[in-house]
This record gives sequence, C-alpha cells and structure tokens, in this order.
Amino acid sequence: MAEQPPRPAKQRKQDTLHRLEHDQDVWVATAPDDGSGVPYLVPLSFLWDGSALLLATPATSPTGRNLKSTGRVRLGLGPTRDVVMIDGIVDTVTQAELTVEEGDRFAERTGFDPRQLTTPYLYFRVRPRRVQAWREENELTGRELMRDGQWRVAD
Repeated sequence: MAEQPPRPAKQRKQDTLHRLEHDQDVWVATAPDDGSGVPYLVPLSFLWDGSALLLATPATSPTGRNLKSTGRVRLGLGPTRDVVMIDGIVDTVTQAELTVEEGDRFAERTGFDPRQLTTPYLYFRVRPRRVQAWREENELTGRELMRDGQWRVAD
C-alpha cells in the first residue's frame, strides 16, 4: 500500500471535525485517582455539540467512577492509521441536570437512551483540551491541532 502524502493542518482539522460530527462511538480511556494506576478502556457512544462530547455510562461502572473522580479522560476516534486522540476535561452531568432537548439529541444520535433504563446512568461532558490527528509517520509532525482548549489551526 502506497503511503499518502501528509495532509495540511487545515485538512486534518476538517477531517477531525467531520469524524466528530459523523462517528457514533469513541474509545474512552480512564484510570482511577487512587494511586492504583489501573487503566480502563471501553467504547462508548457520543454526541458532539460543536464544542464538547457527551457520553453516558452507568454511575457505578469503572469508567463512570473514574470520570467522576478524576475529571480527566483520553478519547480515541477512528482506526489506528487515521486516529484522532482527544485529551479532555470532564464535567459530570446527572440526568436531572441534563436538558430534555440534550437527552433527546443524545438518544437520537446514539440510538441509546439511558433515561429509559433502571440502572442509574451519569452523563459526562468532555471539553477537549488537546487534539491530535495523524494517519502515518509522515503526519506525526504537526499532529497537535488543539492545545489548552484552543485550536492551533485556523478554519
């Protein structure tokens, strides 16, 4: 397979935003803050609202506990040869705090409505602080598209 030339940063940003708007699932990596350092990785569905991702998981799951206690997460979108890595700050949102409209958008986008379940779920709003995107080794330079919550690439 022939290696493709590296994409310009503007194209990488456009591709990243397209993935956020059209993908349904993301890999969610967390670890507890109790010093055990045991990482946990799960796929979750998400809703992108243009500035943050909304996730939902059972409140008592390892991922739910880790997200709530640390307020940090790393997300991975796409295949390994076209990856988007997002480091984010997490806000916990209870079902009571979630607007009906936001809950409806989440359910419609993901095909999953935690509000209808008996298991207590929490929602988590992930605000990206760092975004990286690359396909091959030739895109490693310049892979950081966002730093400290600010896009480094103009539209």
